[in-house]
Amino acid sequence: MSAIPDSAAHLSVDAIRVGYQLGRTMQEIVHDLSFTLQRGQIGCLLGQSGCGKTTVLRAIAGFESLISGSITLGGKELSGAQHTAAPETRHVGVVFQDYALFPHLSVADNLAFGLRGLSAQERQSRVARLLSLVGLTSQEKKFPHELSGGQQQRVALARALAPQPDLLLLDEPFSNLDVDLRERLATEVRDILKEIGTTAVLVTHDQHEAFAIADQIGVMQNGAIVQWDNAYNLYHRPATRFVADFIGLGVFTTGTIDPAQQHVNIELGSLPLCHGMESCDANAQGQVDVLLRADDVIHDDASPLQAEVVRKAFRGAEFLYTLKLKSGQQVLALVPSHHDHALGERIGIRLEADHVVTFAKTN
Repeated sequence: MSAIPDSAAHLSVDAIRVGYQLGRTMQEIVHDLSFTLQRGQIGCLLGQSGCGKTTVLRAIAGFESLISGSITLGGKELSGAQHTAAPETRHVGVVFQDYALFPHLSVADNLAFGLRGLSAQERQSRVARLLSLVGLTSQEKKFPHELSGGQQQRVALARALAPQPDLLLLDEPFSNLDVDLRERLATEVRDILKEIGTTAVLVTHDQHEAFAIADQIGVMQNGAIVQWDNAYNLYHRPATRFVADFIGLGVFTTGTIDPAQQHVNIELGSLPLCHGMESCDANAQGQVDVLLRADDVIHDDASPLQAEVVRKAFRGAEFLYTLKLKSGQQVLALVPSHHDHALGERIGIRLEADHVVTFAKTN
């Protein structure tokens, strides 16, 4: 499900198809993909390796031509089926996965590299402003190899922002950093982009990065956007089974819809069906697959409903328990870490789901 293009949007990607010529055959990578961003919004293309997200980013940057469709920025067409503006004329900044900093230049000189059209005073002022913005004022004379990975990432961001681009593209910018640093830096990058009002598109396979930085996220599958939405709706109102499975932690359990289709009954209890994006497509027996998130199953010592702990993963503030129900069905539960139960122990649980998401029953 692609987003509907908006002619008033700052960035409009309209029904683009991108591919590569292999002999006489065109290998299409991106299929009829559309999305829009208003000025100052941050978008994200989220998906597994090979889904086409980086190809879309390269097309926006001007590194790939289109088979059909168009890309428009600030009302100016950058790419069409018959026209591709050169990358250097697009006024688009790019932060690459490997940062691509000049190793022989200082931090300040890296930032000033793309500002040769300015006077010396203007360059100095712009560099000082950017160093302050990314928190590296004291590092201006250092060389890239003298910086940590997180600092190098900030230099790469500042250098891409130095020419004041109309659009910033970020290609897996946090992938070279350790896990603990990624989400914190993603939040910092969001704050920086919002402070200066830069429109941006991030490409990542990490949903936590996407949630931390983006206003709108497009989940990609096989070269297409299957849902363009905010993080809350992707998690609680997934449009497809793929999105439901890809985003967050959850399992599918069999449910049976009652004749009035007002409730769905599962092993853990009865849930009211909601309106919105949730599907109620049942088979002939009224059966559906119900998505249960780890936060839908609550640990409750007073509950008569029991489940066996079959796996546990310590996450600091909480445990992620894998629990086996009486039928053998397994569910997930996030439990505060002071509830440290042993494998094989039976604990009380109850169901507390505010968003009931169902899909047609699969075999």
